Amino acid sequence: MRALVVSFAWAWLLLLQLAGASHVVYENLEAEAATAKVPPSIVNPLLRTGYHFHPPKNWINDPNAPMYHKGWYHFFYQYNPKGAVWNNIVWAHSVSRDLINWVALETAIRPSIPSDRYGCWSGSATVLPDGTPVIMYTGINHPSINYQVQNVAYPKNRSDPLLREWVKPSHINPVIVPERGINVTQFRDPTTAWRAADGQWRLLIGSATEGGSRGVAYVYRSRDFRRWTRVRRPLHSAATGMWECPDFYPVSTDGRRVGLETSMSSSPRVKHVLKNSLDLWRYDYYTVGTYDRKAEQYVPDNPAGDEHRLRYDYGNFYASKTFYDPAKRRRILWGWANESDTTADDVAKGWAGIQAIPRTVWLDPSGKQLLQWPIEEVEALRGKSVTLMNRVIKPGHHVQVTGIQMAQADVEVSFEVSPSALAGAEPLDPALAYDAERLCGVKRADVKGGVGPFGLWVLASANLKERTAVFFRVLKAAGSNKPVVLMCTDPTKSSLNPNVYRPTFAGFVDTDISNGKISLRSLIDRSVVESFGAGGKTCILSRVYPSLAIGNKAHLYVFNNGRMDVKVSRLAAWEMKKPVMNGA
Repeated sequence: MRALVVSFAWAWLLLLQLAGASHVVYENLEAEAATAKVPPSIVNPLLRTGYHFHPPKNWINDPNAPMYHKGWYHFFYQYNPKGAVWNNIVWAHSVSRDLINWVALETAIRPSIPSDRYGCWSGSATVLPDGTPVIMYTGINHPSINYQVQNVAYPKNRSDPLLREWVKPSHINPVIVPERGINVTQFRDPTTAWRAADGQWRLLIGSATEGGSRGVAYVYRSRDFRRWTRVRRPLHSAATGMWECPDFYPVSTDGRRVGLETSMSSSPRVKHVLKNSLDLWRYDYYTVGTYDRKAEQYVPDNPAGDEHRLRYDYGNFYASKTFYDPAKRRRILWGWANESDTTADDVAKGWAGIQAIPRTVWLDPSGKQLLQWPIEEVEALRGKSVTLMNRVIKPGHHVQVTGIQMAQADVEVSFEVSPSALAGAEPLDPALAYDAERLCGVKRADVKGGVGPFGLWVLASANLKERTAVFFRVLKAAGSNKPVVLMCTDPTKSSLNPNVYRPTFAGFVDTDISNGKISLRSLIDRSVVESFGAGGKTCILSRVYPSLAIGNKAHLYVFNNGRMDVKVSRLAAWEMKKPVMNGA
């Protein structure tokens, strides 16, 4: 039996007794797996993530309504109990004491009333002043078109810390329906509500206007969560295509990691973040700006923010959701990472989708962007470790890091380049100055440069025929010669399997590298690499499926493919234990 984290053993034993037979019931997909034509490496159980959130089987996607209630973290998510493809979506429900060890409870929300008969899609939770949590979610009420309405659900027993049962009063649902002029198929994903000075609640619903070309966040207000009225003007809109899974929350401008409750009143020391998931492009982006509560309008600080689009994550990360954690006064971000293989692969494996490691999110002292870092609880999974100190990596060389297993690991490394060597950085092509992903596709890990590429080869085979590169490259901006830092994940050599999708992902890092120093952290978990550059300024998650670098055959290297020496000031790597994970 898998060992429990000691400090939570008593709680998990109790909860396992409580949960018992009420775990989610899964269909057997062995027959489908046996007939699917896929390479053996894809169905290797050693590629199933160890410490990233996942159910035992089947499909998951959007995180829904994370919350903290009576000592428990609750996580609801979109789930197909009948297979490893998107369909039959319900709200699955898991609980945790620490956001790392999870136990699955019974399904929280499933189609059962006319206004959600054909689907229970994404939504959010709001905790009322008396401590009662309320869920708002999108329901589909028409069999032939995705006619989207908003519903409300309440806990059947609000004194139950596990919130195992939810009720959806059919006599009041749906509580919000699309008005004339709103596309009924693009009207979804209500946010956590916030309470204004007038005592009324506000929430946002994502939508689109102008034939779907313009994303829009509609504001609705209510006194009782049952009767809602749309505010005349949207909170904000932009020419980005449909907005889904919106999120809107306050952040402190003092640079500390302290989070703010969603209803926090406006002040000179508070900014707001508006995040939207772009249905057209399949990535999340956000802006930082000012919320005018009287006008009920939001204005990004950067007028070009909706065009240049800061992202939480420049990789495989979508439909994200934050919540305020009152236990530790922090804001926590969840995000979904889909697979990068084929539907046939997923059916053969019997599972598809994970959640990124929950991240603490706060405003950078500059006020220009957010910072993100894995929640501190993940460090409780660290086991045996190895360190590398003051090691110079010569141009064209690499160094293997040994002493622990590297298929499931946490790696932190600090790099240093001589400040004088920065003059040797290659010029940045002006045509690619705003397209980091395209730049990384041109300047991959094997393309030699001036200062960099340097970084890590993770999930690498012993012969290096398979390897995933996570690296930095320093370039000189045209005209100013100011150093520009590019961070990339290059999985183009991550697998010998020709059927795996292996896109490069990249983002620019807004950091001052004039002292030659920059840091990287990578969470490696069998088929996912989740990386944080410069203390969380730029984050990239990538799914990879090695065919050789699996289990104890996965290796870690530090490499330098530039013309300048790079010093590893300090590298620390830990084996990561497997937590309790929904019975998987």
